[in-house]
Amino acid sequence: MIDTNILVDFAAERKSYFESASKILDLCASEKIDGCIAAHSIMNAFYILRKDYSVDQRRQILKELCSFLSVINIDDIKILSSLDNFEFTDIEDCLQAECAKEFSADYIVTKNVKDFQNSMIKPILPDDFLKKFPEKS
Repeated sequence: MIDTNILVDFAAERKSYFESASKILDLCASEKIDGCIAAHSIMNAFYILRKDYSVDQRRQILKELCSFLSVINIDDIKILSSLDNFEFTDIEDCLQAECAKEFSADYIVTKNVKDFQNSMIKPILPDDFLKKFPEKS
């Protein structure tokens, strides 16, 4: 599961984070690993990237990412589960975890590991994730 912040780091080419985000997404694009994103990450990234790109550019960037990442839907079951889960203080993070669980993800790749400390799916920093797959990166 690729968290929204990793998508934004890649798309916005954020100086300190772009390289790791790019390597992770390259692993997904080359099918060396299976990657997914939560459906709401598309809307969130579209909004966040408004300062960097036009509407058409944001659409194109996100369409390209969706061409090789599985998009996990948000449904009433995930929403209700997230609203009932008091282990998380942020519903958006809980929805990410619910989507990761549906995908049977091994990790949630995120810069905000502490936000997922109560997740059933292990959160991992991008650089730590890349260290687990040196032969693939």
